[in-house]
Amino acid sequence: MPWLKRVSINLAFNFLTQNSIVYVLIAWVIVFTIAKASKLDKHGFEIKPYSLTYKNQNVQLVLTRLLSKTQRATKLFSNISVIAGFIMMGFAFWYLISNLSNLLVKPELSNAITLLIPGVTIQSTSSLVYFLLCIPIVLVIHEGAHGIVATLEKIKIKTGGFAVFIALFAGFVEPDEEEFAKARKISRLRVIGAGATSNVLFSFIIAGLLIFNPSFALLMPDPIRSTFYHEPLGVPIVSVTEGSGAAKAGLLKDDIITAINGVPIVNPQDFPKNLKPGESALVSILRVGQTLQIPVVLTPSNDNATKGMLGILRAAFPSYQPVVPYYIHWSPEVFMFLLWLWMLSFFIGIFNMLPLPILDGGKFIHSIIEKKISEKTLRTTMWSIYSITLILFALNIGISAMKFGLVTI
Repeated sequence: MPWLKRVSINLAFNFLTQNSIVYVLIAWVIVFTIAKASKLDKHGFEIKPYSLTYKNQNVQLVLTRLLSKTQRATKLFSNISVIAGFIMMGFAFWYLISNLSNLLVKPELSNAITLLIPGVTIQSTSSLVYFLLCIPIVLVIHEGAHGIVATLEKIKIKTGGFAVFIALFAGFVEPDEEEFAKARKISRLRVIGAGATSNVLFSFIIAGLLIFNPSFALLMPDPIRSTFYHEPLGVPIVSVTEGSGAAKAGLLKDDIITAINGVPIVNPQDFPKNLKPGESALVSILRVGQTLQIPVVLTPSNDNATKGMLGILRAAFPSYQPVVPYYIHWSPEVFMFLLWLWMLSFFIGIFNMLPLPILDGGKFIHSIIEKKISEKTLRTTMWSIYSITLILFALNIGISAMKFGLVTI
């Protein structure tokens, strides 16, 4: 295997619903059957029962043409990639170390870590669809950046392509090994850092599209969120159950609940849990900027007849109002697609810079320290770094599984 030819993302599905597994296998059988029937093996594809691989010998020509129009910008980008490589590696380590500390001391402040891509788990068919739509875009950007910077640095690209391993996607560029090995150290660092940097920069572009959508506000860190949004007003009503107390009282979809029986409601967790059937709850709402107080007679819960319910489906997040007097109303489908694209781009970019054998970070560190020490010391040093990273990752994954289970999304 060529030194730089590698899987851009080796994302393991640490949890799939049984239905999702069946759908994945059915989809793979269909893809495999079509590939065989279309005789794609005569058009550069390698078809196996578990994989479909495509290699293109003309990638260098395409990249050269692209470079001729973007040479100045590519040169700037390649230099930024070296600096960004160190920053992303440092951020990935900081994230894992701080999260491990929170898992041990303050679990409520920690995030569940999954194999290789923290926070990214497929647990439904809809999530799987968004993943399958987004991952090719992320891979093309990642590998395209490797290739165009290698072309800029006069390193020949022999082939480029992609592979599908049933439910895992991989993209690759294959530079000439001798030319890559003989290239200047800074050239190699530019090539290696370009993939992850391109993903993170792309994630910033996607975040720019999402940042003025209130649904995205919940995912922002507090300092950033407070810059773009006021404090949440309450929790929106997504739908009202027909015939329920809420429907009879006149509550409507998109009303924002701000209090119940005088108790402020800011987050979904603030809803009272001791409501009784037959009682009347005074619900304070915001409707088109007007504050209303509406008594609602509680009906028995469908899950537990001893508990009362309003008869609404509430949003899973508060209602954030933007500081600017406008924001983008994405449809739910477009919003989820962009959210997955942002999430995958950011996490793949950041965690690809961890120093592990199959990731860009390992090659980045190797290029920095090689030729400064003996070959034996280099191997020992690299495997020591790999071991520390793997232990840190394993502790995050193991403790996350114990505290949160395997499902994180």
